[in-house]
Amino acid sequence: MNANTLKILLRKEVTLMKRSPIIPRLIVGMPVLVMLIIPLVATLDVKNVGIAVVDNDRTELSRRMIADMDASEYLSVTGCYFSYDEAFRQIEDGNADVLVTIPKDYLKDLINGEKPALDIKANGVNATKGTLGTQYATMSIVNTLSRWQEEQGVTVPIQETSVLNLYNPTLNFRNYMIPALMVVLLIIICGFLPTLNLVSEKETGTIEAMNVTPVGRLEFVLSKLIPYWVVGILVVTVGMLIGWLVYGLVPEGNIANIYLAAVLFSLVMSGLGVSIANQSTTILQSIFVMFAFIVIFQLMGGLFTPIASMPRWAQCITYAIPPRYFIEIMRSVYLKEASLADLWMQYAALSGFAILFCLVAAMTYRKRV
Repeated sequence: MNANTLKILLRKEVTLMKRSPIIPRLIVGMPVLVMLIIPLVATLDVKNVGIAVVDNDRTELSRRMIADMDASEYLSVTGCYFSYDEAFRQIEDGNADVLVTIPKDYLKDLINGEKPALDIKANGVNATKGTLGTQYATMSIVNTLSRWQEEQGVTVPIQETSVLNLYNPTLNFRNYMIPALMVVLLIIICGFLPTLNLVSEKETGTIEAMNVTPVGRLEFVLSKLIPYWVVGILVVTVGMLIGWLVYGLVPEGNIANIYLAAVLFSLVMSGLGVSIANQSTTILQSIFVMFAFIVIFQLMGGLFTPIASMPRWAQCITYAIPPRYFIEIMRSVYLKEASLADLWMQYAALSGFAILFCLVAAMTYRKRV
């Protein structure tokens, strides 16, 4: 490999990137917009669960239960109805997520020492909201009954439980999301841009001039990859700065571990992108193939869906998906203060994928004279 030739090719690539009307704006603007907006709107935190109530008891206790649910930051009573059918219609229309029915003589049965049951139904269209909504409503009712029993002097002693949320004490989904967004940015920028860059040269015919030169395929492929490795470092830096300045989230572990993982993952995605470009003849073809990989990476890499929740056969497939390891590194370093020794298997896997894809990118490039 000729270092002087590589230097000249790199200068050419940087010049082309600067002259492009899209690439510089995409490299700078996309990370900023994604990190500023997505954490605010893409969240799995469940709030404002609509509660429709059928109060057949109509006592002070039932009104207190309804008021306590409405006062919760997670629950919102959409209405108190006189019939079950009227309340159920709110579930069918999507105006409420949970239906709570307070039976007749509920307070009377409690005073007599009986254990009357409340009827709670959830809208299962949104399974997450329905499941958590029923839990929130149940917890609110239990708390109300506990306070009422204490006031009446008939309380049943309940053993208190100490709960400590490790690594994310506030349980804010944003802290879980921000490291994952950096993974998404590297997948798109370091995967798509090298692919489109190389295929565009094929379409315009400028690559034919390169094919008649004595430039080796290794120098040529490296000249396409190295600029996007630098871009990957820039994207991660911008993401960490916005996470710190805007959301107050800083890595608990060593930042060097994040940069090392980012470099390795940039190698993986850029190598994959160039490999796809080598086999593509048009930009549209390369976009469709790259998009297929990106969808699989995001859905099966543990980005939004926990890998442990997948079927066993799908969990085995995820071992062949590079983002899985980068996501684990980012979240572990950010939230758990994990060290390089703790994550050596993930780093080793990323290194293996990086070597594999870069070799494939170099070997699949063919000079046609």
